Amino acid sequence: MTSTSGRAARTKTISYQAPEPDRERLFALSGLEQLRQIQAGVLPDPPISSLFGLRIVNVDEGDVVFTAEPDESHYNPIGSVHGGFFATVLDTACGCAFHTTLPPGVGYTTLEIKVSFLRPITADTGMVTAHGWAIRRGRGAGFTDADIRDRDGRVLATASSTLLVTQPRSIR
Repeated sequence: MTSTSGRAARTKTISYQAPEPDRERLFALSGLEQLRQIQAGVLPDPPISSLFGLRIVNVDEGDVVFTAEPDESHYNPIGSVHGGFFATVLDTACGCAFHTTLPPGVGYTTLEIKVSFLRPITADTGMVTAHGWAIRRGRGAGFTDADIRDRDGRVLATASSTLLVTQPRSIR
């Protein structure tokens, strides 16, 4: 198959497991326990992880590290990885860092995220590492920061996020 530009079309197959259907079982765990079970393969990775090659490297209370694999399927029209890749990976790192601070029965959702793009990412960049850390958790909101680095440790993008604490009934 060829595209309208005459170049061969490429394909990418995404495989994923359905998310955990038992919300009561899921919310019986703390956020830290949920992420550790995902890391250990007890719970399935969220389906979006397949799109970005996201993998948990380390998870502690208030601190997470992921890797992600950018490729040409993430490109924008100018030939670099779309800002949505940066934003999604950073939102994941910020959200999961906050999630690790939550007790059983409590969830969260992103209220606001500010992303600063510092360097471009291309398929040649290779595996990137996203680090997220919780700054503060209050009763109703939390604040986190994150960055994405290349294999040489150069910061490619940063984010700051505000997250809303939710109860399971409000996110069904």
